[in-house]
Amino acid sequence: MGAFSIWHWLIVLAVVLILFGGSGKISSLMGDVAKGIKSFRKGLQDADDTDEASTQALEDKAAGKVENAENTASKSRQG
Repeated sequence: MGAFSIWHWLIVLAVVLILFGGSGKISSLMGDVAKGIKSFRKGLQDADDTDEASTQALEDKAAGKVENAENTASKSRQG
């Protein structure tokens, strides 16, 4: 009865922000949070694209080495 729960504190905090912060500051804060989330997602997508490109390059390099080894083996059989 004497202690406030987390919900009481959240409501008090919201009222204080609205009274002293104004709605313009809150909306700009939410806009900044949204921009941060968007840039985070874009960063994750860029990292995935980079990983896929690196994997493809390694696979191409490995395939080239296998072809070179096959060519060398066939030349040694002929010679």
